Amino acid sequence: MKKKQQYPGGGADAWPHGAPLGGAPAGLGSWKRRVSLLPFLRFSLRDYGFCMATLLVFCLGSLFYQLSGGPPRFLLDLRQYLGNSTYLDDHGPPPSKVLPFPSQVVYNRVGKCGSRTVVLLLRILSEKHGFNLVTSDIHNKTRLTKNEQMELIKNISTAEQPYLFTRHVHFLNFSRFGGDQPVYINIIRDPVNRFLSNYFFRRFGDWRGEQNHMIRTPSMRQEERYLDINECILENYPECSNPRLFYIIPYFCGQHPRCREPGEWALERAKLNVNENFLLVGILEELEDVLLLLERFLPHYFKGVLSIYKDPEHRKLGNMTVTVKKTVPSPEAVQILYQRMRYEYEFYHYVKEQFHLLKRKFGLKSHVSRPPLRPQFFIPTPLETEEPIDDEEQDDEKWLEDIYKRNQQVSLEFFLRSLKLDGSQDIKQVLWNLSSEH
Repeated sequence: MKKKQQYPGGGADAWPHGAPLGGAPAGLGSWKRRVSLLPFLRFSLRDYGFCMATLLVFCLGSLFYQLSGGPPRFLLDLRQYLGNSTYLDDHGPPPSKVLPFPSQVVYNRVGKCGSRTVVLLLRILSEKHGFNLVTSDIHNKTRLTKNEQMELIKNISTAEQPYLFTRHVHFLNFSRFGGDQPVYINIIRDPVNRFLSNYFFRRFGDWRGEQNHMIRTPSMRQEERYLDINECILENYPECSNPRLFYIIPYFCGQHPRCREPGEWALERAKLNVNENFLLVGILEELEDVLLLLERFLPHYFKGVLSIYKDPEHRKLGNMTVTVKKTVPSPEAVQILYQRMRYEYEFYHYVKEQFHLLKRKFGLKSHVSRPPLRPQFFIPTPLETEEPIDDEEQDDEKWLEDIYKRNQQVSLEFFLRSLKLDGSQDIKQVLWNLSSEH
């Protein structure tokens, strides 16, 4: 008769039908060390440890992936080792990026027309809205050769969209060179005020420091730097006469050589480009309304611009761009400037009229009253203009308005002398006849 197997502690097999659900005591055989979670599913301690280790590695890997912003290098190496299959093989190309319209904007900013203030705003807005602000280190080359135009247009067109490109440059016709024509925006100001601001800025800079500005213009002779503005105008120095005074129109006329010649051809071509290629041409004297319209037309670029502009911290930065050491030109000098810049003023008043028409369509009221009808060579309406400054400080452009008021009688006498009239003649009739002729 076969003997039953004896186990430690004596006796036959105590569990003839398998180990109990709670497991066997320590020291028994390997099958007695199994941990039975369910009657039909059993794990060894080794299997349990392996599962826990795998789970820990997975959690640590996920944490590392999220903290580093991408997959670990070893996972990339493992994927390359296992095969060259990519996401595109399994799922097809990803959906194309939805671009705002327009996604290509060019701001060919006119010098001394608030451009530095607007560029400061654009730098803040590009960080806020994530568009590509493309700038240039070239500030003094507005006229380009054909090859330079092609190269610049190529560089602009290949920029990541949506982009806003800004530079002092005359209008570029992208379609002429096979590119997509972008949307243009710009800002201009009263031509005499722009000229005077530029005249003194070239010599003395702004509130960022006169000495620093002199270092940047070492080639300017001292007699030129301190040249009296009246002498420059009355003696017909090149800086104060044409074609140097013909400045604003070429930014809208374009790169054609005739665009730099003061005349009707350049004027009409500039008007045509404003109508066909510029989304908005604003007036610096009404900068807040310009920013408001830009915010409505191009919200993906200019949303929130007005609140940033009105922020006191930004106003402090804007104060640093105000030109310093401006002196008062005589009424006679202003009169001569106005005669020499008659095409510039015709363009300025045309743009101003279009801008006010646009404001009325959006329910905005103009704060500047329409000037009365007058001869083209009469003194222009006084304007309050300059890069924005603090409201508590006096506007440094109001000196022009004050001098007009103080010298109104002198200007009238000069005007009569230029017409070879005396005070006995009917001035109202003279003005009416001249207005009818123009």
